[in-house]
Amino acid sequence: MEIVEYDPQWPARFADQQGKVSAVLAQWLAGPVEHIGSTSVPGLGAKPVIDMLAPVRSLGEAQDAVGVLEADGWLFWPDDPCRHYRLWFLRPRPEARTHHLHLIEHDHPDARALLCFRDALRADQELRQEYAQLKLDLADQHHDNRNAYSNAKSAFIERALRGIGIEPPARTRLRE
Repeated sequence: MEIVEYDPQWPARFADQQGKVSAVLAQWLAGPVEHIGSTSVPGLGAKPVIDMLAPVRSLGEAQDAVGVLEADGWLFWPDDPCRHYRLWFLRPRPEARTHHLHLIEHDHPDARALLCFRDALRADQELRQEYAQLKLDLADQHHDNRNAYSNAKSAFIERALRGIGIEPPARTRLRE
């Protein structure tokens, strides 16, 4: 678990995959593929993995996209504990991730929460600084457990969402 300083190349790394993913998923998408997570927030340190949200019209229909994405180099993660509301992929392999891809129905509360949390961090320097410190502390505390690190951020994320008038999903597991 490593948090690194913000890299101004992260938006370009997102854009490099955005066009490809948009083309591959065109028949399932309900909106543009979005850059989410800490790498999408200028000035915020992060794990150096680009998170992408592909808002799909129907998660059931998007099941057909698994093979298409795998053919494009994405690894489907069938054991994702959040599989009931998303399809989750990474590339190129678990031990050397560069990107995560979340396929979530466009009107699902988790899709909205991911975008709203990103936008809140972009807009509020104090919130961003508080989150940056929390991430460093948790990375030190949970340096060998990615899930524990992600889960430990939940209370902060829920508070931030409520602060902007968004009721967090029942179980906030916004991974980034």
